[in-house]
Amino acid sequence: MSTIANQRPATMPETTDWQDLDRAALSRAYDNSGAVADSAAIVAGWRARSAAFRERHAEALDLAYGPGERQRIDVFRCGQPSAPMLAFLHGGYWQRNDRRGFSCMAEGPLALGLDVALVGYTLAPEASLTAIVAEARAALALLRADGGGRRLVVSGWSAGGHLAAQVADGADAGLAISGLFDLAPIAGTNLNDALSLSAEEIAALSPIRHLSPGAPPVAVLYGADELPELRRQSDAYHAARRALGLDGPLIPVTGANHFTVLDALIDPEGAIARTAARLAGL
Repeated sequence: MSTIANQRPATMPETTDWQDLDRAALSRAYDNSGAVADSAAIVAGWRARSAAFRERHAEALDLAYGPGERQRIDVFRCGQPSAPMLAFLHGGYWQRNDRRGFSCMAEGPLALGLDVALVGYTLAPEASLTAIVAEARAALALLRADGGGRRLVVSGWSAGGHLAAQVADGADAGLAISGLFDLAPIAGTNLNDALSLSAEEIAALSPIRHLSPGAPPVAVLYGADELPELRRQSDAYHAARRALGLDGPLIPVTGANHFTVLDALIDPEGAIARTAARLAGL
């Protein structure tokens, strides 16, 4: 898997306030695929690796948590009785990708003694972000109900990192990887063409705006070479949590961009896989 770092847009210096950017510049500031030259090849590699993984682990695929075609969960077992579970929500700015292409993300956690659930959800514009969050909550509730009291950690990458943070109150802990925690900037980008975020949704669905004492711990991780806006979002979210005394580390993954950061989840020795195990009590 390639480790080519982000090529940061020259129009987005580190100190620029997102509110000072026009729509085109703000869209570039959140264009993770455009910032990583070989991002398409990396995603294709995940899909190929995931297809092979699914052939070896076909025990509990396509478990329904709702009537929709994408309202499905794939569960992979580590073989340990009563193992804690990591639920993973994929990225793609809520409008791309599929849980099946991320099955290989289970490799690291499985090796560390966690069961892993890959959660699918309906994509925008077919579903609003309000509906997508509701689906994530429904999937998590099913996993919680079927877990027999096992510790449950909800995780996700990119848009999935947003979803994990938003529904972390339904789990014992959260693990947000390269997430989006304030939707106001997203509403000003071309990503909003499919999302059509309302002011009410921005307020209700931005995790940074709904922090409260006693919330579960959430670990926040991102690639140290990601776009400045992605790093800023994670830094701001973690700082807001710390201001309320909430638990959870902030971990920049050295040498990683928005895509290669997930190597640290696939690898059981990676920082993300090890953080998942700690959150799961292992």
